Amino acid sequence: MKDFAGKTAVITGAASGFGREFALMGARLGMKLVLADVQPQGLQATADMAGALGAEVRVQACDVRKGEQVAALAEAAMTAFGAIHLAFNNAGVGAGGLVWENSVADWEWVLGVNLWGVIHGVRSFTPLMLESARRDPGYQGHIVNTASMAGLLTPPAMGVYNVSKHAVVALTETLYHDLALVEAPIGASVLCPYFVPTGISQSDRVRPDDVQSASAPTRSQQLSQAVLEKAVASGKVSATEVAQRTFDAIRDDRFYIYSHPQALGNVQRRMEDVIAGRNPGDPYEAAPHVRDSLRAGLKGA
Repeated sequence: MKDFAGKTAVITGAASGFGREFALMGARLGMKLVLADVQPQGLQATADMAGALGAEVRVQACDVRKGEQVAALAEAAMTAFGAIHLAFNNAGVGAGGLVWENSVADWEWVLGVNLWGVIHGVRSFTPLMLESARRDPGYQGHIVNTASMAGLLTPPAMGVYNVSKHAVVALTETLYHDLALVEAPIGASVLCPYFVPTGISQSDRVRPDDVQSASAPTRSQQLSQAVLEKAVASGKVSATEVAQRTFDAIRDDRFYIYSHPQALGNVQRRMEDVIAGRNPGDPYEAAPHVRDSLRAGLKGA
């Protein structure tokens, strides 16, 4: 997809973070925008900022855990603008702690947003994009699914999040192959950011009542939250930079998008462990202070 002007982008998780920056980047490129989130104030703030840049914008409340709401979002985009050219399945939340301490509610919430949100997006947006391609010989489209470096690594005390993001990587790789199989003029990319200052570390503030945990956070969950907040806050790559890299990748038809390519050494070591049949190596080998902090905090817990 080379030309963005006049095209339509649908963005979930648009109230903050990457979603907001995708919207603003799209607005600067002359795109029409359909923005969705569960946070009405943040969503409207993004819409106002994009509108000030000259974009035509529609907003819609959408809990991506609910397939019918994502389908309604897709239909609203078609009704408003007649086609979807760029789909960002971007909404995401985080939860940590020792994997056996996560509640069923933790699993339902994180997988519901991070994985089922992408599944619903792929199921709702892709057929409409394929139909647009059948009607328009010049149609070009692209789907971007937001995963994480946690979709390529397995750091401890992040099990629920790791599982959700590994699944998004696998889903998106399969989507890429399936689109190629039917020779669709639609690209696919997976975004794997590392620690970038966004609202991901405060995800719990938008956690719905139906997936609230009945018990107080465990020691490991508190420690994981503290480590995440510190790591995210200290990130040197901004969400704006990630948005620019994402649009560059769409333009160049690149599948894997990284915020921190220097972290790929850890991914390479993991893959080498898999191929050699070795036990998993230490994912914090390059940052032992993080591992040591977690271990010290859990002693006697």
